[in-house]
Amino acid sequence: MSDPLTQLIQLLKPQAVFSKGISGAGSWAVRYSEFGHPGFCAVTQGECRLAVDGLPPVIVEEGDFVLLPGTPAFTMSSLEPGIPLHVDPKTATLPMTEVRYGRPDGPPDMRQFGGYFRFGSPDAGMLVSLLPAMIHVRGNPRLSQLVRLVGDETAHEGVGRDFILERLVEILLVEALRAVPAQETEPGLLRGLADARIADALRSMHDDITHPWTVPELARLSGMSRSAFFERFARVVGVSPMDYLLGWRMTVAKDMLRGGKMPLEQVAERVGYGSATTFSTAFSRRIGLAPGLYARRERLRTAEAQSSGYSIR
Repeated sequence: MSDPLTQLIQLLKPQAVFSKGISGAGSWAVRYSEFGHPGFCAVTQGECRLAVDGLPPVIVEEGDFVLLPGTPAFTMSSLEPGIPLHVDPKTATLPMTEVRYGRPDGPPDMRQFGGYFRFGSPDAGMLVSLLPAMIHVRGNPRLSQLVRLVGDETAHEGVGRDFILERLVEILLVEALRAVPAQETEPGLLRGLADARIADALRSMHDDITHPWTVPELARLSGMSRSAFFERFARVVGVSPMDYLLGWRMTVAKDMLRGGKMPLEQVAERVGYGSATTFSTAFSRRIGLAPGLYARRERLRTAEAQSSGYSIR
């Protein structure tokens, strides 16, 4: 049966961009503006305080890993914070060496390795909404090791560097998402996959996206009544079963249309529609553009990005 988490990450198309060492000593604080791209860090020495806007502050200790899939504004500091230094990651110059906060001399109290990457998919916002706003994993040596591997590979310009970085970031995401206590997260895909009955429905939809699924059929697969299943799915995943299925079908369809190599009829068939006309109507209603217009717009966007020197794939 298909793994929805793997499919989600494959559609996000993560691309490694930047990583660095960070240390702090004494009293310090740094306030980062909202960034929008995924950020991550692994603390390798000491501890620090992390306050993400809209979430309770947490203490990040040695051996901890943090992933912010959408990176809202946040403040990182010593446990007794100093006056915050404000940083806008969208405009700040990327440092070539370790960043030091607080007292400039002497050994650091805290050291971490972190950075950010980009999602190549234009649908990243919608897909990221299925994930927790913050993933905080304690004492997982595999994640710390992966972060170090990303850092080592980033520092080299060897053959195949970009390919290796992309695979490492994919593995890092999978490891982080499967390590988080999903039952403690907000409604979304992780929480749905942690619920045995709802997970059966999610995997079935992902396993055969072309099947004409109905709520009664999914409820039977989950061993629940129709009303109980509908209520539980919406509460755990955050959307109704049919809205989730429609959203996933349209996400897969958009990925195919961006490729520009598949006839509309074939795209429609691959995502469960009996005709191109029916698919076009559903796509236009959901996305706000006809499939052909969407495909042309995305090809133009890709060409412009490539001409500016940044490939979004």
